[in-house]
Amino acid sequence: MQLTIEVWRQENAEAEGRFVTYQVDDATPEMSLPELLDRLNDQLVEAGDEPIAFDTDCREGICGTCGITVNDVPHGKVPNTPTCRQHLRSYDDGDHLKLEPFRAASFPVVRDLVVDRTALDKVIASGGYVSVDAGTAPDADTRQIPFKVAETALDFSGCIGCGACIAACPNGAAHLFSGALLSHMSTLPQGKPERAKRARSVVATTEEEFGPCSVYAECVEVCPAGIPISAISAVNREAARTAIRRTKDD
Repeated sequence: MQLTIEVWRQENAEAEGRFVTYQVDDATPEMSLPELLDRLNDQLVEAGDEPIAFDTDCREGICGTCGITVNDVPHGKVPNTPTCRQHLRSYDDGDHLKLEPFRAASFPVVRDLVVDRTALDKVIASGGYVSVDAGTAPDADTRQIPFKVAETALDFSGCIGCGACIAACPNGAAHLFSGALLSHMSTLPQGKPERAKRARSVVATTEEEFGPCSVYAECVEVCPAGIPISAISAVNREAARTAIRRTKDD
């Protein structure tokens, strides 16, 4: 396959970026987008040019590290699929691909396709955990959880923290991400003792670091984990519940 690739190049956070066009003549349909960038970087290094900086890790759709924007769509052409699982079989010989970093005010560009996602880490640090001392590990059946409850919690825990939902949102909102976190933690009994405290902290951090949610639902279209739109309502639900109950902890 021969592909024309237009890539965002930016030396550092303060530098002015620009698109640079390259051509790859030996791409194959089996290649993923990170593998295409690997091949392009091989060409650039062989020519004595600076390789393109991009984030990548597991390449199995688990870690959420590799996210970029492809032809103006976070992650790429195939819906609900992370960048590393997007393959060139979805494109035709001679196609033009425009690759750029996730675009959001909360994700400043570090270099080329790499962005700083510290804002997401702040949300996780504000309440994405259970800090109650549970003592030693209990037997598996000590605290029984109905199958449906466990499945619901598991679905929301599937978020890989890639940030595509923020990049897709016109407002740069993170309500799908934060809602998945709150829904997961509030569904399981282990997360209930700190439910109110967690809600206050997560909602406050979300509002501080990201834009407001107008329920455009474009986030749902790109989410690799398939987090449902109902997660968005969890942010308002948990905030309202905490305000009404007026309790420090549940």
